[in-house]
Amino acid sequence: MKILILFSSRHGQTRKISYYISRILQKKVECCTQNIESACDINCLQYDRILIGASVYYGHFHPSFEQFIKKNANILNQVISGFFSVNLVARKPEKRTPETNPYTRKLLLKSLWKPDCCAVFSGALRYPDYNFWDRFMIKLIMHITQGETDSRKPFIEYTDWTQVSSFANKFLNFHKL
Repeated sequence: MKILILFSSRHGQTRKISYYISRILQKKVECCTQNIESACDINCLQYDRILIGASVYYGHFHPSFEQFIKKNANILNQVISGFFSVNLVARKPEKRTPETNPYTRKLLLKSLWKPDCCAVFSGALRYPDYNFWDRFMIKLIMHITQGETDSRKPFIEYTDWTQVSSFANKFLNFHKL
C-alpha cells in the first residue's frame, strides 16, 4: 500500500504533524510526505490513500490547499482519503471535531471532496516567529478567546499527540463499505 500525505503549513505545526503521522504509517506501509505547494503535478492515482493536512490562519485555509482539492476532488473521492485541520480554536476540546470546528465544518460543507476520515488538531503559538502585526493580532485574538498572550514564551504547543496517533491508525485501517 502506498500513502501520500500532503500538507499546507504556515508556521510549521501542520508540517510537524504530517511528518509525525508519516513516521507512524511508515512502520506498516510506504509513505510519501510533501508540501501541497510542490504537489501541483503529482499523480495522485499512483497512491492507494491520500491524507491532506491544512492549517487555518486568520480564519482561512491557504489558497493553494483549496485550489488543490478543487482541482483533484474527483480523484480524492475515488481513493480512501483523509483530511485534518490544524488551528488554535481546537485548543478547546469542544472545538476539536470536524462537526464542531467552524473552519473544518465550513470547508467540508462547501467542498466537492468528501474525505473518508477527518480530524481537527490544535496547533501551536510561535510568538517569536511572527512579525509585529501578526504578533499583535494573534495576542488580541488569544486575549478575546482566553488563550495565552505572553509573547515572551518562545513556543506553546497545544497539539494532542495521542489524538494524532489515534487518527493516523484510524486512517490506515479505514475500509470503505
